[in-house]
Amino acid sequence: MKSPLGPILGIVLAAVLAAGLPTEAAGKSPDARLCTLPVNSIRAVREYFRYRGPSDMPIVSGHRGCREDGCPENSIRAFEHTLRRVPAFFEIDPRMTRDSVVVLMHDPTLDRTTTGHGPVSEHTWAELRELRLKDVHGNVTDERIPTLEEAIRWSAGKTVVNLDVYTPKEVLGPLLERLGFPPHVMLTIHTPEQAEYYYALSRKTMFSIHIKSLEQLEAFEKTPIDWRNVMAYVGPRMLPENRELYERLRAKGVRCMISLAPTYDRRETPEQRREGYLSDRDILPDVIESDYPIELTRALQSLLGEERP
Repeated sequence: MKSPLGPILGIVLAAVLAAGLPTEAAGKSPDARLCTLPVNSIRAVREYFRYRGPSDMPIVSGHRGCREDGCPENSIRAFEHTLRRVPAFFEIDPRMTRDSVVVLMHDPTLDRTTTGHGPVSEHTWAELRELRLKDVHGNVTDERIPTLEEAIRWSAGKTVVNLDVYTPKEVLGPLLERLGFPPHVMLTIHTPEQAEYYYALSRKTMFSIHIKSLEQLEAFEKTPIDWRNVMAYVGPRMLPENRELYERLRAKGVRCMISLAPTYDRRETPEQRREGYLSDRDILPDVIESDYPIELTRALQSLLGEERP
């Protein structure tokens, strides 16, 4: 029996391919084979994330880069590996060292993802850069911990990086100000107070705001933020009982994002994850975050009989 998602996913796949899957004839530049996004101005970034209507194609976000093919999370290797295969933007995690250098690290401690031990905040940057990153299976790689500034500079002209805000605003704000608030840097916002602080620093910075209820939406509506700069994280699933929330967000031109990281991404095999990815069909999200952005795209291609080598 043909999947009811077939026509919609056909549009999605066509958009993914049009966005620039790499080809052998792409050119000799190291970046020529990357699937880049339009990120050179805030106008272009706003337009890319703007919700236009139900025929919109979901945008894929790599959660901490990706966990695929031996890539360690929050690494330049993970970003590049993904963009060589599919267009995506990335959620990343800044943390501060003892000497106030901002690095990429999700956990407050080093043990799970590096060859080091103990809290990130108790080590200097000189100590951290001697460590190696581990992949999801605990295998040690050749990758080193990147600084946030390194990740921002690498991603310029290529993709958007969405910063989950663990670093104190008194440190992160001045760092972004020194870099000129690049248009491809997005900030994950949890509270109206955070939104007001960063909006006061720059009115040309994109926000990924946690809005899971009408009450939260109304709280953010009381702030002066520009809704053209907003994408809304609405939870791990789109829920029928929250249709009014989604409609009000989309009426503002705001895309609704879900994350598969706490749900289907936790399944052990690609086959199990694929089954999960294609199971929630009642309400399609506008942005999908996953630990496996390449795998997710291939699942959609496979469903349509369009698998590419």
